[in-house]
Amino acid sequence: MNIKIVVVGELRTNCYILEKGDNVLIIDPGAESSKILSNIDKKVVGIVITHSHDDHTGAMMDILNKYRCPLFNVNNLAEGKNSIENFYFEVIHTPGHLDDSISIYFKEENVMFVGDFIFKGGIGRTDLAGASPYDMKESIKKILTYPKEIVLYPGHFHKTTLGAEENNLKYFLNII
Repeated sequence: MNIKIVVVGELRTNCYILEKGDNVLIIDPGAESSKILSNIDKKVVGIVITHSHDDHTGAMMDILNKYRCPLFNVNNLAEGKNSIENFYFEVIHTPGHLDDSISIYFKEENVMFVGDFIFKGGIGRTDLAGASPYDMKESIKKILTYPKEIVLYPGHFHKTTLGAEENNLKYFLNII
């Protein structure tokens, strides 16, 4: 699987364009639809939204209208194993930053798209509407059971690994 990162919008949201064979899966088309569209040259089989904040969904309608592809989020992806065409992944419900937050784990590729749940050196805010410090703690406990080698692709900033973030996450468990 090839992963393209297109940084969009004022908040510099990472939009991910996943390519596998002739298919494309888009994760979090936050803004600047023309910038995202200029990076697509294969069949779009779906859009996945990690959570419903505007900086992750701003270009969604433009892309849906152009490609007439399905939209996937917490409402229509079951927790656990899922597939969209030739993309096979696990959905993990990871509320805390927002109650509809999900993380998308591609076990075969050893990558996870975490939205604003985890950042390199930090976690998503829990003081916004729809956020919950208690849910964040539970999500952190859940994610710490996964392999430490997983590469995490956050909604903003740079990628990291679960192992590199383990001590930070354990620290946040004690202060949230």
